[in-house]
Amino acid sequence: MKKYTMVVLVKQVPDTKNITGEAMKEDGTVNRSALPAIFNPEDLNALEMALQVKEQYGGTVDVISMGPPSAVTVLKESLYRGADNVHLLSGSKFAGSDTLATSFALKQAIGVKIPDFDIVFCGRQAIDGDTAQVGPQAAEKLNIPQLTYVETIETLGDGKIKVKRLIDNGSEVVEADLPALLTVTNTANEPRPFIVKKLLKYRKAACEFNLPALLPKYQQCKDTGMLREYLKKKGLFIEIWGLEDINADPSEIGFAGSPTMVKKIESISLTGKGFKKIEPTDKGIKAFVSELIEDHTW
Repeated sequence: MKKYTMVVLVKQVPDTKNITGEAMKEDGTVNRSALPAIFNPEDLNALEMALQVKEQYGGTVDVISMGPPSAVTVLKESLYRGADNVHLLSGSKFAGSDTLATSFALKQAIGVKIPDFDIVFCGRQAIDGDTAQVGPQAAEKLNIPQLTYVETIETLGDGKIKVKRLIDNGSEVVEADLPALLTVTNTANEPRPFIVKKLLKYRKAACEFNLPALLPKYQQCKDTGMLREYLKKKGLFIEIWGLEDINADPSEIGFAGSPTMVKKIESISLTGKGFKKIEPTDKGIKAFVSELIEDHTW
């Protein structure tokens, strides 16, 4: 039975349930430091689907995230759930990337570092942009089929994958040749919790950015170089890929490679007009229903 090489694209996003007045910068980019960061919800569904394929058919799951040093958190959470390898695309040259530049960077990372992949999984969309563009754009750049809004994998084998995908007013079953890219919906599955053994194993995992702060905790290591080698031997060092590592053209990354422009930002304040208290009695509810009918609200 064939074992599959799978790549999962994940993102650390601001928690949009806790939007504040400081959520946007003047240049139209998200002020991520003003909001708590979380694992993009549908990327968890994508990771879960990849892990289920690994359990059923065998193979490896590599997780890639493009973001600031803090994105190491979602990579560690991926390890806690069962991912085999994690990689961080990070550096100042990636800053300001829109969906086009992001998909180019991810395409380069996959093509250069994991060229023999079978399936790429990603969430349908990220809650900080809601564009649903990065997955399809990455598939286009990789020149592979894209299966979007995937809810279940029906069959997998003989170089093909068949999935059920959501469409307006129902679903459809489609088949594609491998390699292929799938975008996964939040109705596809229930992401698994952390695995205790994995949590205990990887809770001390770190990347290059973390080493200076961690050094005092490792008295056996005299400098960050020794600490780096120590973590590598333990399987706890998270690789960071920069522009040069993925052979990316600087003109297609960051602000330089991002044609999307924010024309205008408006701050919207939602204000209430007061409220009316409805007594929790039969009389109060009947009066409320009568009022709704009279105003043609019901």
